[in-house]
This record gives sequence, C-alpha cells and structure tokens, in this order.
Amino acid sequence: MALSRGLRCCQRAFAWLPVLIIALVVLWSYYAYVCELCLVTLSNPVEKVAYLTIFHILFVLFVWTYWKSIFTLPVQPGKKYHMSYADKERYENEERPEVQRQILAEIARKLPVYTRTGNGGIRFCDRCQLIKPDRCHHCTVCAICVLKMDHHCPWVNNCIGFSNYKFFLLFLAYSLLYCLYIAATVFKYFIKYWTGELTNGRSKFHVLFLLFVAVMFFVSLMFLFGYHCWLVSRNRSTLEAFSAPVFQNGPDKNGFNLGFVKNLQQVFGEEKKLWLLPIASSQGDGHFFPMRALCEAQNPLLANEEQWEDDGIDEEPHDSGEASSLAIERET
Repeated sequence: MALSRGLRCCQRAFAWLPVLIIALVVLWSYYAYVCELCLVTLSNPVEKVAYLTIFHILFVLFVWTYWKSIFTLPVQPGKKYHMSYADKERYENEERPEVQRQILAEIARKLPVYTRTGNGGIRFCDRCQLIKPDRCHHCTVCAICVLKMDHHCPWVNNCIGFSNYKFFLLFLAYSLLYCLYIAATVFKYFIKYWTGELTNGRSKFHVLFLLFVAVMFFVSLMFLFGYHCWLVSRNRSTLEAFSAPVFQNGPDKNGFNLGFVKNLQQVFGEEKKLWLLPIASSQGDGHFFPMRALCEAQNPLLANEEQWEDDGIDEEPHDSGEASSLAIERET
C-alpha cells in the first residue's frame, strides 16, 4: 500500500516536469529579451520603450492564458448523470446484459443524452458510475469524466475540455504572437552579432539563442494552433476528429457542426469583446450541445419505451446468453 502510494506521488510530481520546462524557458526568454537585448544591446531610448511595452503586453497575455489552462479544473458531469443508490444496486445485481441495457435506457430517457456507443448502447462509465453526457469522456490520467473532453495535455498537466478549451486556444494564439514578436525584433540584432558589428559576448549568446528558440517554438505551435482552428471551425474535439460521435441514426462527424460563426460562438461566446480575453464566455454548461440535423423523431428523449425494447431486447436472439450480445459499451 505504501509503495503504491509512493509511486502515485512520484507519478504526479513527474507530470509537472513539462510545465516546469515551459516555465523555465519562458523565464529565460524574459531575462534574455528585457535585460540582454533591451537594456544592454539597444541604445535608442524610443526603440527601447516601444520594444518593452509591446513585449510586456504579450508576455502578460501569454502567462495569463497559460495559467488559466493549467489551473482551470475540468468540469465533471452533474449529479443527475450519476446513478442513484437504488439504480446502482439494481444495475450491479442484475446479471443479464439485456436487462442491464434496459436499466440504463430507462435512466437515460430522463436525461438530454443523444449520442451512443458504436453499437447503439448507452454511453456509461463503469469507473465513475454515471451516464456520460454528449461529448463527455473519461480521462485515465485525471481519473474523472470530463465534459466535452478534447485531450489531456502534458504541457499544462491538465485535461483540456469544456471549462478551459477557450483558454487553451488563447494560450496557443498568444504563444504564437509572443514567439513571432521576439523573432521579428531580435532578427536585426542577431545579424549584427553574427557579422561582428556588435561584440558583447554575454548578450550575443542570449540574443542568438533567443532567435533559434523563438523560431523553433513558433513552427511547432503554428501546426498545433492551425489544427485546433480547424477543429473549432468544424465544432469537433480532438477525440471526435479521430472517432466520429455516434447518434441514434448512426455515426456523424458533422453532428455538432452548426456553421462557422455559431461554432466560434459556442467556444468563445456571443460577446466578441470577450473573445481575446482569458475570461470564461463559452456557451452552455457543457452537458448539452445543439446538433446539426437531428429531428425530433431521432431524439432518444422522445423515444417511447417500446422503441427502447425493440432496439435493446427483441432484436437479440432468445437462445443467446453470451456476453457478446451486450450492446452497452462501457467506455473508460
């Protein structure tokens, strides 16, 4: 017991290593730009003030969005999605898969749940003992179900989901601008140090290395940010891009695609003045999302009990009691 507890503590501490690396690189970039470039290398006071002003604005936005991405806790499903004690007892004591399916179907009829597993079952998490809301997934690293989970990011040591996806996008955007601004303003002095026009040895090392690091991070972030911009424009998460969500009428990769403008509003909100600020403004509460083309007849909320029974019991062979007949896929 003590050994496993110690291993878990080591694992948690090790998970902060990528965040520590990013923090050290950012602190060094601040020192190299402010001290070695602006205070030591630059001689024009107007240029020095302009460089420092713009740099600090970008630095504050970058750090603020990074902080929000790290420390904004993922939102878990509400209590109504958890099984009651009576339902849990009834479900766990039932050995017949088809009856377990019916129990979950009865519970799901009371909830705004529209997506299914690949074989048409109710999305149920065995570990958290809850009916999964649409676009919710279980994170094995955080050991919780996360609303509108996108992915678990080691660079922020946090799950990216409904609560912090906007902050994560802004973090990528301001990281790009931060690296681009550093590269653009340092390049002239990089050339001067390279050709020998400037000779300060200590500042030369910082300025030369600062340009290489800024360009390297800019190229890496450009691809990642572009990919997430594409996801937002299609209203998909990273998980949904690899595996299309399944509705009652089958898989549909564009099931939540409402059009470019509405897709943006779902992540950033309707108030455009808040789009570029790391302030929570996403639409909804993460439990329900508007769908593109599901009519009322296709909504499981409006399906009657006979439809559930036809889908879940009557279609299965009466002479088969094997576990493979279970239509409920327990996702973890």
